[in-house]
Amino acid sequence: MSYIGRFAPSPSGPLHFGSLVAALGSYFQAKSQQGQWLVRIEDLDPPREMPGAASLILETLEAYQLHWDGEVVYQSQRHDLYQHQIEHWLQSGQAYYCQCTRKQIKATGGFYQGTCRDLTLNQPDNCAIRLKMTHPIYQFEDEKHGQLTIPTALADEDFIIKRRDGLFAYNLAVVLDDIDQGITEVVRGADLIEPTGRQISLYHMLGKAPVSYLHLPLALGDNGQKLSKQNHAPAIDNRNPKPALLDAMRFLGFEMPQDIKQLSVSEIIDWGVKNWHLQQLPASIEITPRFSNRSP
Repeated sequence: MSYIGRFAPSPSGPLHFGSLVAALGSYFQAKSQQGQWLVRIEDLDPPREMPGAASLILETLEAYQLHWDGEVVYQSQRHDLYQHQIEHWLQSGQAYYCQCTRKQIKATGGFYQGTCRDLTLNQPDNCAIRLKMTHPIYQFEDEKHGQLTIPTALADEDFIIKRRDGLFAYNLAVVLDDIDQGITEVVRGADLIEPTGRQISLYHMLGKAPVSYLHLPLALGDNGQKLSKQNHAPAIDNRNPKPALLDAMRFLGFEMPQDIKQLSVSEIIDWGVKNWHLQQLPASIEITPRFSNRSP
């Protein structure tokens, strides 16, 4: 089966160093296997999105010579796909309405206890929709880190597939999209290790073979927090991409020749594809990057 990978950023802001690491890792993994690399904009949560961020993300990928295959997919245009699956599960009894609040769940230990599972609530107003967990995943195999364990309480939980505010949940959308797009492997940051168990569970509930997973090291700031838009990580430079590109490649474990700075950005990307191998990736799941002098 031919390899199909993807990069799926949310448009809550411009790409930062951590998201560049994820983009490069997924790109190198796909292209080193002569595979396709797709881009999907995960615009499921309008209140958290920044106007113009989706276009800016695509411009950044082009500036870094990360050229995607096919058309860009937007989750905001795929609501019918998600709703159709939810309706099917509601009719079969696999999914149900839940009126429990976060405060109530926190008071019972932080994990949902199945309070509404057998109440047969029929009023969707002010309710979330949960999926009955029939295929809990307690461990999975990561392509780099080997067997990873999911906390039992998390694995057993009936999780939300549609929020009480009417927005579709990430876990549902990402799996349905990956299946629909024929994704064969997901390469992403280690901050998404825990949701992986739920996503593999969804594959089993949908009667589909799960994809393989590769989780890249998470870039941390000097304060020990992950580099993210929420933590105000600075945007990478579109006008002078080479310094951030080389820093991100070093972060991914490349040992690069001194004269690589003389190459163009596209030549550096081509070199990365030819020299990429999983053994180079750091064993650690979290790393504080060391930035070089950002002169060109």
